[in-house]
Amino acid sequence: MKRIYRLILPVALIGALGLQGCDDYFNLSENPNQVTDPALSALLATATQKAGASTYNVSNITSYFVQYLASPSPSATTDTYDVANYSGTWNSLYLAMADIYDMRQKAMAQNSSEYLGVANVLLSYHLTMVTDLFGDAPYSQAFNLSTLTPKYDSQQDLYAESLSLLNEAITELSKTDAPVKLAPASDLIYGGDRTKWLKFAYALKARQLNKVSKTSSYAPAEVLAAVDNSFTSNADDAGMNVFPLRNYWAGVSLSNEGNLLGGWLSEQFIDHLNGTTYDIVDPRLPKIATATVTNTYKGTPNGAGNVGPASSTVKDESYISRTSPLTGDESPIYLATYAEVKFIEAEAALRANDRNRAYTAYLEGIRASMDRLQVSATDKEAYMTHPSVAVGASNLTLALIFKEKYVATYLNPEAWNDARRFDYQYKDFTLPANVVLPTFIRRVAYPTDEISRNGANVPAVGALSDKLWWDQ
Repeated sequence: MKRIYRLILPVALIGALGLQGCDDYFNLSENPNQVTDPALSALLATATQKAGASTYNVSNITSYFVQYLASPSPSATTDTYDVANYSGTWNSLYLAMADIYDMRQKAMAQNSSEYLGVANVLLSYHLTMVTDLFGDAPYSQAFNLSTLTPKYDSQQDLYAESLSLLNEAITELSKTDAPVKLAPASDLIYGGDRTKWLKFAYALKARQLNKVSKTSSYAPAEVLAAVDNSFTSNADDAGMNVFPLRNYWAGVSLSNEGNLLGGWLSEQFIDHLNGTTYDIVDPRLPKIATATVTNTYKGTPNGAGNVGPASSTVKDESYISRTSPLTGDESPIYLATYAEVKFIEAEAALRANDRNRAYTAYLEGIRASMDRLQVSATDKEAYMTHPSVAVGASNLTLALIFKEKYVATYLNPEAWNDARRFDYQYKDFTLPANVVLPTFIRRVAYPTDEISRNGANVPAVGALSDKLWWDQ
């Protein structure tokens, strides 16, 4: 079905994917070709497809901050923490939320608990990406036609709203008597499976509750309670794999092959895997990266640019692989995975001093990550029984959990939240060359589009090293 979906997308879903919510505050003109009253199924197709696109759009920013990726050009803005204009990402996130908001309103009108639950999950997911990037942001007035200049809600209020939406989603998705059921063909994440959406809601709740690990409100028991109701295997992973042509990262890799350079892997990430930083070669490396012309794996230093003889794709460095289960042409874009949930469990259990549970979850997170990447059983067990990995429950540390989670969340926006919570304390993790900040980046600046249309409400930003409320 994956292949069929992918091929029919331009014909069957083009209308749905072209829908934009009529209530977003910057969509000022009426499009006569726009569907003004789309069906719930059409809105579901739009919302689930955009969830994958939004994940990619945000990760294409944050993956440079956590040094998964590096620019082949020296002193590139994303590498060096310079102020950048992310208007496109901001606009796409709000357009997606406007569509989801419309689906939510229609679901309530039709008393459909399943559509309402999914809308709440996706609205929480997008709202979280907005505030994790920018901090304060419009929400309470953003979808109200009475104002074109909505106020900004505080980061704390947006976090509380994201949790409230997830709790409402859990309530709605726990119901089994919805008069309007999810349309399987329109659900591009779970094919209409209500029970998997419920697990996804719990996974996002566990993620959100764990995010506040630096604050006094952190409650490991609540994190673990959410984990207990969440994903139980890789089969539960939330992935969207319907694209106009191919997986977005595969598109980056293909463009790179044509010398439209992008998708270069960071020296930090490659060294994390190739035996340079640690005393073991991670068998996930060839499942993630391309080999160089010398059949080795070499990354690009962030901020320094291409280290080969010329600024072109000559395979002196490693790039995003088009054959990887994560970045192949038909690979899903993952919003959340079982592997991530196990590392959330490991962290929360360790903070709760339940070392046995923490260690079991830590090992299972590694297994799940390797299974997702189709690592052979022999290579997987060799890695997992290595003394630096199989340390035993009494020797497990947060550093080991974050080390492994860093690999498991490759190209996921949540990796930047983890880096900030962990204060970038990954082994040998250094500032990029030519960096414009004295320390690691903690937020991004508000986009110029938003400043031009709603400048009176846009908060002042000091430095991009200023921490968000949960990162203090």
